Amino acid sequence: QRILRLAEMCRRLETEEEKVLPFYPSSLSESEQQKALRVLEETPIEPLAQAMKDYMGLERFWQRFNKAKLEEKALEQARAALANRNQHLRKLLQQYLSGAAVSQKVPRNPHPI
Repeated sequence: QRILRLAEMCRRLETEEEKVLPFYPSSLSESEQQKALRVLEETPIEPLAQAMKDYMGLERFWQRFNKAKLEEKALEQARAALANRNQHLRKLLQQYLSGAAVSQKVPRNPHPI
């Protein structure tokens, strides 16, 4: 019941693209998809397989959950890359500023001895 309530709440927050195209393209080939459909149509013999059959309605939930996790990981990697780039740019700016400070300290007209 909790998952269904959360799904209803999430439905309100879906983007227009998710509402229009709720299913994601499969990465399986045509023959692999047909084989998977045949396996799903068979009556499961093992207890675990029977229990899994009861939760097939959550497949869409897991697709979205996995998509969100993948996007989260991609954003973490992008953030780490930007942090590294920022650190590199700060070092370059620090080098530039230290070079500019040194050049101002060097006298332009050396005093004759």
